[in-house]
This record gives sequence, C-alpha cells and structure tokens, in this order.
Amino acid sequence: MTTLVPLIAVLVISAVERGSREEDSEKAKKSKTALDVHVPEVPVVALYGQDVTLHCTFNASSPVNLSELSVYWELADTKRSIHSFSAGRDQLTEQADTFANRTSLFNAQLGSGNASLLLRNVRIADDGVFSCFVSLGTFGSGALVLQVAAPYTKPQVTLAPDLNLRPGDEVSLTCVAYGGFPQAQVQWQDGMGRNMTDNVTTSQVASEEGLFNVRSVLRVVLEPNSTYSCRLHNPLLGEEGHASVTITGQNTTFPAVALWVTVGLAICLLGLLIALAVVCRRKIKESCEEAAAGEACAENGLRVVQSE
Repeated sequence: MTTLVPLIAVLVISAVERGSREEDSEKAKKSKTALDVHVPEVPVVALYGQDVTLHCTFNASSPVNLSELSVYWELADTKRSIHSFSAGRDQLTEQADTFANRTSLFNAQLGSGNASLLLRNVRIADDGVFSCFVSLGTFGSGALVLQVAAPYTKPQVTLAPDLNLRPGDEVSLTCVAYGGFPQAQVQWQDGMGRNMTDNVTTSQVASEEGLFNVRSVLRVVLEPNSTYSCRLHNPLLGEEGHASVTITGQNTTFPAVALWVTVGLAICLLGLLIALAVVCRRKIKESCEEAAAGEACAENGLRVVQSE
C-alpha cells in the first residue's frame, strides 16, 4: 500500500504536466494560425462615381517578405474575386469582370501591414459586404460593409393645371428629383409646417445605373394664398432637398356663374344710378322753374303797386 501512494502521485503529476503541455501547445498552435486583421466595424459610405479606400490592416513583423505574403479580397455573398496578391505581385486572372481596371492595393505599404483596397469609380452594384483575407505564414480575415450613396438633384414642384383655376378646384402638385441612391424619404408639408399624408402618391424608379428617380404627387383642394412644400431626405448622406409652391390670388379666377352674377349686378347698379341722376335732374329743373316763376310774379306785383 505504501508503494502505491508514490506511484499514484507520480502518475497524477505526469498527467498534470502532460495537460499543461497540451494546453500550451494548443495556445501556441492558435497563436500561430491566427493573424490579427483589422477592418472598419462601421459601414463605409462611398459616393457613386467616386473612389473609395476599403481599409484592411494586419499585424506584421518587420520586415515582411512580400513573396510569402498573400492578400485576397472577395465579395462575401457571391465569393467573386475582387483583387488578389501573392508571390510578390498582383494575381488578377480570376478577378470578376465588374471589377476589372477598378482595383489596386497599396503595394508600397504591404510590407508595413496595409492590405487596403482602392476601389475606383464606385457603382451601385458595389454595395455589399467585402472580405479581406491575409496570409503570412499565419492566416486572418475580416469583413466590412460598403454602402453606396448618391445625392439627388434639387427637387422641383409644379402645379397642374396652373391656369384658369377656381377656388374649390382640385389641383395636383408634383415633386420630382433625379439620380439618387438609396430610395429617398419624401414628405409634403403645408404652409404651417404640418405633414400631409393624405392623397399622396410616390413612385421611385431605378435607372439602368441603379439610381432612383423620384416622383411624388399631392392632390389638394385649391385655396388661395396657400403654400405647399416637398422635402426629400437621403437617409445615408443625411442631405435634405426642399422645394415649395405658393398659390396666390393671381392663380385663381371667379367661377363663370359668379362672374355673370357680378356683371349683372354691376349693370343693374349702373342703371339705377343713371335713373336716379335723371330723376334728380328733372326735380332740380322743376324746382328751378318754379323758383323762377315765383320771382317773376313778385316783380310784376311790385311794379303794379309802384304805378298806383
């Protein structure tokens, strides 16, 4: 029994040492196979038609032998090749056609751990998730989100019909803007800044390039001296376009019935004024004649008295 105790102790110590060695070996293995690759955690916003740099860096011991370095960029969803570098030079035989002549690495900075990708002439189709793979004896990767944005043209608001308008007529206000991305948020407001959501129809149609053309129509009952505004918001760029139209009294006319009633009343009033003027003139004339006759009688009476 006394001989078994040291034997058991030796076995336990050996098992502990073996477990510790295995744990150290596993840690060493992980440290050997894991290369720290850093990419932006927040989405990268790029303007349509402009160039953008997709940052990707790795921790590299200096100096780096470029012949042992491999850098590979691909789309995360389709696995299409964007750009590849190995054996000290670019390897573009498998590059997707949509990225041809639009990508490059910063080769002079690869040795210092910069595996960033320069993407030229950004397209709407570039919107998506990009993966950066780096191999330098050990391996590491990272993925970043690219969001493409394009500003809209300044909104324009038109009124239809814009002639011979009458109070109470229904008119259509049309707001248009072109060439933006992503889809815009459109809001109509009245002159008091209150949002108008009823009787609004908005359509956004994509062009061949993927850019959206916006058309929003607001139908309202005509009220003179009213202002209506169209506000267009690009959620990615945070930009807001604004246009407004004011319907003044100059845009409106009286209804036909009201016009004829007004003309008739004016003619009647003019006739009454003319008749009144004639009657007044006749009365004045009669009064003058009576006054003249009275004066003549008085003079004749005076003469008779004097002759007596």
